[in-house]
Amino acid sequence: MYVILGTGQSKKDWDLSGRKLKSVPPILLEHADEVRRLDLQRNKLRQLNWISNLVNLRELNLSRNELVDFPLEFRSLKLLERLYMNQNNIKVIPEDVFPHLGKLQFLKLSTNRLAKLPVDLSQCHSLSYLNLSNNCLKDIQALVGLPKLKELFVERNSLTELPAQLFQKGNSELTLFKATGNPLRTPPEEVCDGGVRDIQSYFAMMEEEGPDTHTTAWTVKTMFLGSSMAGKSTLCRSLKQGGPVRVDEEDRTEGIEISEMDMEGIRFLFWDFAGQEEYYLTHHVFITPRALVILAVDLASYNMEDPQSYKEKVCFWINNIQLRVPASVVLLVGTHCDQCQDQDEVREKKRHIEENVRVMLKERKEVLQLQQKNLKGNTDPSLFSEQMSELDRLMEYNLQVLELVPIDCTIHEDIVKLKEHIVRHILTKDTFPCAERTLPKSYKEVELVIHDLVKQNQIPQHGIVSFDDLLSDLILHLELGEENVHSILRYLHRIGIIVWYEEIPALKDRVFVQPSFLISLFKTIVRHDLVKQMEAIPRDELRKEGNLLVHRGTWVDDFKEKGTLHNAATRILVRRELRRLRLDDEDLVEEVVGSRTKEGTLLSLLQHFEVCLPAKVGSPLNPAAPEFKPGEKQWKSSNLAMGHLDGACLFPSYLQDNQMVVQMWGEDKLDDINVCVYFLPEIPHGFFHRLIIKTCSLYPIHWIGKDHCLLSSGDKLVLMRENNKDGDNKDGDQHIQIRCKRPETSEFRRSWDLFLSVMKKLVVLSRQWPGLSQHVHTPCKEKGCTAYFVWRDWQNLQISDIYDLVQEEKQLCRNGHTRRTELLFPKDPVVNKSKGQ
Repeated sequence: MYVILGTGQSKKDWDLSGRKLKSVPPILLEHADEVRRLDLQRNKLRQLNWISNLVNLRELNLSRNELVDFPLEFRSLKLLERLYMNQNNIKVIPEDVFPHLGKLQFLKLSTNRLAKLPVDLSQCHSLSYLNLSNNCLKDIQALVGLPKLKELFVERNSLTELPAQLFQKGNSELTLFKATGNPLRTPPEEVCDGGVRDIQSYFAMMEEEGPDTHTTAWTVKTMFLGSSMAGKSTLCRSLKQGGPVRVDEEDRTEGIEISEMDMEGIRFLFWDFAGQEEYYLTHHVFITPRALVILAVDLASYNMEDPQSYKEKVCFWINNIQLRVPASVVLLVGTHCDQCQDQDEVREKKRHIEENVRVMLKERKEVLQLQQKNLKGNTDPSLFSEQMSELDRLMEYNLQVLELVPIDCTIHEDIVKLKEHIVRHILTKDTFPCAERTLPKSYKEVELVIHDLVKQNQIPQHGIVSFDDLLSDLILHLELGEENVHSILRYLHRIGIIVWYEEIPALKDRVFVQPSFLISLFKTIVRHDLVKQMEAIPRDELRKEGNLLVHRGTWVDDFKEKGTLHNAATRILVRRELRRLRLDDEDLVEEVVGSRTKEGTLLSLLQHFEVCLPAKVGSPLNPAAPEFKPGEKQWKSSNLAMGHLDGACLFPSYLQDNQMVVQMWGEDKLDDINVCVYFLPEIPHGFFHRLIIKTCSLYPIHWIGKDHCLLSSGDKLVLMRENNKDGDNKDGDQHIQIRCKRPETSEFRRSWDLFLSVMKKLVVLSRQWPGLSQHVHTPCKEKGCTAYFVWRDWQNLQISDIYDLVQEEKQLCRNGHTRRTELLFPKDPVVNKSKGQ
């Protein structure tokens, strides 16, 4: 059966999507002259030789079919304005098609296998939107000359250069351009991340300065990761020194240490991350793609007989790298070899680790393939096509884990050997295609001027400077335009030379030209010994803030029991750190930690990166707090003053139990609405705590526990519960459970709205982990039944459309149990009833 959209006798709009069609029904061709819009997505079409009959067609959707050839018959569709060909298997587009499509404005060819574009594509003069992401393109020169092109997407291809003519002002109308996931050198990906204006600025400077002045720079951000006491700092400092450097235990890294060095003409930006679990919160913020990750593994304490040893020292780190930056290169370095019995032990442990890593990466691919096979096995696989495409994307990522290099950091020759090994891999373009980048000389000049301004004390030692002041100084010294300076500063921020959070309103007018100072601030309150630091605050420092010893005791108790850090304690701790750095200036203190009425830089950053949540200590719940309603733009979240006298910050990661949440929620019941979001390969470290912070910003009334969170909206409660292998779900798959009590018939819509607002936040958060896959199931409600209902593609739908995702009034599980749809999927029985009348 086909469905004709529209009213009356109109045969203009046809919806034949998701019908498993291998050919179109004859009745369509009988009305060929009348068809204006044709939707054939999610079918099994391979041939389109009939398409030339639809000469009056304006819009054609052929996405998610089985097309291999781009049909020449399209030449007959001279009135075509919109064409969807994404998610097929097209490898080649023939010449002499696009010159005939003079009215085509919208073209989506993403997720195919295109290796090149037809030269005459530029003759498609009306084209304003073009999506070529997820293909195999190495060159997009064919796009030069499209006069009306405004939006262009070429993400995840194989591009190393972009044509300058495509971005020339006056010849281009481009307003939106996305190219992430390409091994770009001209311009570098960090320039492209700034959008069209930054790319135009880059090419304008390249042209103005001339080819003889361009610099070819080799820059590699290098992140040292590994468990506590694995020898990361020793490695980092020894590489920088060029020989053995001893690092005492009391001198180990707290937070992150930043340094820089040159090796064989390659500039290395070293980021040494502390290994204690408390610091993992900030790792997520600073770990970036396209980096070299040096994973230090303590071979002396590595136990081949204990699976937990491999999990903690190797598996945990590789999994989190794969989730956060799946296109990175990981170099395993075996440390403390001098403490092993002999070289045989070192070789045996090296083989054991490498084999386990090989098996782990192989199993990850197999799990993704199995999940994809399961989706294809559904009655109608087309309903899960987006999830299958997502799995395809994940399988294309190639985390490179290089062979383990065992070294003895007390031997000079071993340090030299490691340096040579690193340089050799960096210079291998197959391993590091993005290390080499072409830049206008102005980029380096801006960096040198900033360095000189600090050296001459024109910028304070702490490196915090107003953006306007820095802009004025740079324009004065270099005679650069304001827009060019903006672009260069964004680039320097993205490669880690400076920190400028332009996207944070409270901080966009501040630039940190010394990122190490910012890290020093972070580690004053995100650290493994925070309780000890608070207990050590002397009486005189307490009194300067107007506090007593009894207040200090309250701070310690609240932090231990509630994961809550009082703002007064934060101010004192940061002031102590600034004093240690000889920067105890009152204006700086207020800038960093704020006052009793004003929020400071540090807490703004921690909240922005979802490390903590503002709270008022001892304040009662507000019964008149506004109820959050999805879709209502006028609603505003709770605005607790983080600098307030009785203010504090709640760190969910420091909570020890779920007692309060369990008490407020009560017992689970079989008729609860219950949805499980499963994560492959696992829930990223810190993910659930960030989800708590995101959702609690919507719902002022909430209760938070170690791995539970209860949200309140009016008289509705929604529970979020994390289940991972380290907790009560040892034998199961890691997932986050969302549930609420069964509502009255008239209240299902409100309950599902709550659910969906949480799930939408979860989707947004997941984008920060490109290597993550998630799948939604609703368990059967029959006691003892292990069946479940799989959610179809829903993530890109509007909330109102999700309620039409499942049309049937009842659902039958594989074990024969029946339940009403609104108990399993978003559905409003009141609306359905009114439709049926």
